[in-house]
Amino acid sequence: MKQSIFVQMNESLWHQLEAWLDFQDLSRKERSKRQAEQPSLDFPETYRHICHHLALAQSRMYSPLLIERLNQLVVRGHNRLYSSRLHFWHRLVEFFLRELPRLVRQERKVVYLAASLFFGSFFSMMLAIQIQPELVYSVIDGEQVAAMELMYDPKNTSRFGREREADSDVLMFGFYIRNNTGIGFQTFAGGLIFGLGTLFFLLYNGLVIGAVAGHLTEIGYIQTFWSFVAGHSAFELTAIVLSGAAGLKLAEALVMPGRKSRRLALLDNSRIAVQIVYAAATLFLMAAFIEAFWSSQAIIPPVVKYVVGLSLWALVLFYFVRVGREQRV
Repeated sequence: MKQSIFVQMNESLWHQLEAWLDFQDLSRKERSKRQAEQPSLDFPETYRHICHHLALAQSRMYSPLLIERLNQLVVRGHNRLYSSRLHFWHRLVEFFLRELPRLVRQERKVVYLAASLFFGSFFSMMLAIQIQPELVYSVIDGEQVAAMELMYDPKNTSRFGREREADSDVLMFGFYIRNNTGIGFQTFAGGLIFGLGTLFFLLYNGLVIGAVAGHLTEIGYIQTFWSFVAGHSAFELTAIVLSGAAGLKLAEALVMPGRKSRRLALLDNSRIAVQIVYAAATLFLMAAFIEAFWSSQAIIPPVVKYVVGLSLWALVLFYFVRVGREQRV
């Protein structure tokens, strides 16, 4: 193919990429001012075409000027492609090490309310069962109670917290992820019905978990149960609270929109709530991993599990209380 025909066929694509790269090279402030002028382009696909065009131009020995132009486009595209990937990871680290803990502290009112509802019902039920053991059946039916007793029976020697010892750790990891995310999503999405769903799931989960903990403690399965939950409790229980806080943030927009319309208030609050949900989802994932591969191991001494569990609670508290604070000079 003659060079003139090759250029005529592909010139418009080269111009589009040049215009797109020029726009991306502007400062963030300039891009926001000229947002309407942003060229529309499928960058990865276009970049692959330009690389192919450069290879063709070189193999056909087109003019050095054309090859140099295409080479410059490839170099600029390469730099933009990989700087975007580095920027993504930088933003991810920045979010988790600075923005997220700051956001949780900023929204401490809904966090404290969610924690009060969940942990209040949890400890109330757990203590009440120590006084009146039959209360467990007001929350959990007899069949479920029997299953719990079987799972945490001190006579188990291979795995705790499971109904079938043949289950693999990987299979249980997937099960715990599904179970945890289900709880988190229900608690979060419940905020859309004016917070009633969030209130219900915070109280319900607190009562159920408190009933299980209280019953197993009351019948003497203290070591097997508490050593099992020690490792993943910091991540899992904190994630439930954060899911509740995110749901309450949605409810706040519907119940107390202020001078905004409910639609606008919900839109603004949802941006905050979704970021809190990111934290909850991450914690649920970490809890599932620990629960599947660490907590259920009967071979690990209970004292080791307690030390690790307390350390993880200290780490979670330190993260949300201290991380991301500006250093004072």
